[in-house]
This record gives sequence, structure tokens and C-alpha cells, in this order.
Amino acid sequence: MGIFQKLSTVIKSNINDLISRAENPEKMLNQIIIDMRDQLAKAKREVAAAIADERKLKSQLDGEVKQARDWQHRAMLAVREGRDDLAKQALVRQKEHTDRAHVLQQTWEAQAAETEKLKGSLRMLNDKIEEAKRKRNLLIAKQKRAQAQRRIHETMAGLSDTSAFEAFNRMADKIEEEERRTIAHAEVTEAISGDTLETEFLRLEAGSGSADVEDQLLALKQEMGLIAPPEPSSERRRLSAGDDETANGPVREAELESPSEEGNAAIPEAELLSEFDRLEQRHSKS
Repeated sequence: MGIFQKLSTVIKSNINDLISRAENPEKMLNQIIIDMRDQLAKAKREVAAAIADERKLKSQLDGEVKQARDWQHRAMLAVREGRDDLAKQALVRQKEHTDRAHVLQQTWEAQAAETEKLKGSLRMLNDKIEEAKRKRNLLIAKQKRAQAQRRIHETMAGLSDTSAFEAFNRMADKIEEEERRTIAHAEVTEAISGDTLETEFLRLEAGSGSADVEDQLLALKQEMGLIAPPEPSSERRRLSAGDDETANGPVREAELESPSEEGNAAIPEAELLSEFDRLEQRHSKS
């Protein structure tokens, strides 16, 4: 069984165990990524060991090739010196190193090819782990959205019960009733302990508006020529004696100084407009 097949088996078993006892998907996904990274670290160590073995074989191969080359040079030197016996021994040694170098060459080539495969598998495993990390973030986001949607549905299901709205309305009525009681209590307290003199003056100030209206009415009649302008010294005397007369008849002092309650009473706007319409129609006919 290869290194990465063993790692795949371990990862699958860990994932299946986590899924079988998963309660929190986010924690489960994080734990799976942690396990993957641990297995990746182990795979890196295995690949590093394989690379070290491959380099060791290459070093042994280079040593045998060098020895074979050296013994060949010694054989050539012995031949030049006329020592054929030494040349034969050197050629025997040269052949031994050449044979070992040939075997090591095959072993090293196979180890180098396997090492390259391991490197490629390691890169693929690292890429898959990075992809799993990206998918983890997406899955966690989906899981949170699902939880939020479920909570919304649960809340809406709870609100569909009319009892919740009835309780809300009862509480609103209770608060409004408390507010009305508070205002009434304040009014009672003010009526009992308030400054009556100040209240009377405020009432008098509020009533001064009717006198202003009477003054404006009197000025309007004078402008229209219905009554004569008052003389500064004898206005009050003439009014009390009945000397001043309007075009429609005498103007009594009581009418000027104390207007009737009927004239001062507020008339609804609709009735007021209707009355003016009748006056305009009467004026146009005359």
C-alpha cells in the first residue's frame, strides 16, 4: 500500500468518524481541515525521506562510476609501463565497479521516477486541502444562512399565533391607561395646589381677544360710515345720552361695551360661510 493510499484511508476514516458524531458542522469542518493538514505534514516527511534515499542512490552511483573511471586510468598507466599483470587487475576492478554502477543506475532511475510521482501527489494533496479550505468557508456560510432561515421561520410560526398579538395589544392598552392616569393625577394635583390668582390672570388674558374683536368691529363700522367717529371729550357722554345714531338706528352703550354672549359665541365655519352667502344674496337682490 502506497504512502498516499494509506493517508487517504486515514483521512476517510477520520472524516467518517467525525460525520457520524457531528453536532456542530462548523467545528466538524475545521477539524477535518486540521486532520488533512496533519496528514499532509506526514506525507511531506515521507516524501522527504524518499528524496533523501534517491539522492543517496545517486551519490553511490556517482561513486561507482568514478571508481570505474579511476581503475581504467590505472590499467592504461600499467600498460604504458609494461606491467600487463597490473593492467589486468585494474581492468578486473574497473569491471566490478562498472557492473555495480549499472545496477545502481537502474535502481536510482526507478527511485527518481517514484520520487517525482510522490512530489506530484504531494502537490495535488496540498491543492485539494486548499480547495477544501475554500469549500469549508462556503459551507459554513451556507450553514449559517440555513440556521438564520430556520430561526426566522420559527419566529414567524410563533407570531402566527394570535395570542402573541393579543398579549401585545393588552400591554399597549395597559401602558396607555397608565399614561392617562398619570395625566389625570397631574391635573388633579395642579387644581388643588395651583396658584389660583395666576390662573385668574391667565383667564383674563385669554379673554382679551374678544375685546380686540369688538374694537376691530367698531373701527370697521366707522370706516364704512355706519357710525360717526367718536369725539375724544364727549364720546362717552353722547353714547350714554343716546345722541350717536347709526344708519340702522341708535347704538346703545351696553351693546358697545358689553356685547351679547350670542354675538361672541363661536360659530362653526360651515354655518358662518352659509350665513355670509345669504347676506350676499340679499345684498345683490336689493
